[in-house]
Amino acid sequence: MERIKKGDDVIVVAGKDKGRRGTVLNVIDIDGQVLVEGINVVKKHTKPNPNAGVQGGIVDMERPIHVSNVMLFNPVTGKGDRIGIKMLEDGRKVRYFKSNNEVVDV
Repeated sequence: MERIKKGDDVIVVAGKDKGRRGTVLNVIDIDGQVLVEGINVVKKHTKPNPNAGVQGGIVDMERPIHVSNVMLFNPVTGKGDRIGIKMLEDGRKVRYFKSNNEVVDV
C-alpha cells in the first residue's frame, strides 16, 4: 500500500519549496517520485515547431519531487505528519496519522 497517493494534500519538507502545500497530481512508482501541483516549477526553453503547432519560447512546467521530501498534511494539527498502515477489524488496510492515530482514508 502506498503512503502517498494521487489526490493527497502534501507539504514539502525539503528543497527550494520547503513549507509549501500542494496536491499530488501523479505518483511515479519506478523512481519513488511524486508530481505536486505548483511545486518544483522550472523554466523549459522549447524550440518552435510549426508542424506540431508549437510556438516556442520559455514555458513553466512542474517537475517531480522525491517522495521522501513530502509529508501528508494533517488538517487536525495543521502540519505534515508521518503515515502508518494498519489493518481494521473487517480486514481492510488503511493509512493513519502517527501523531493522533486518526485514519486518513475511510
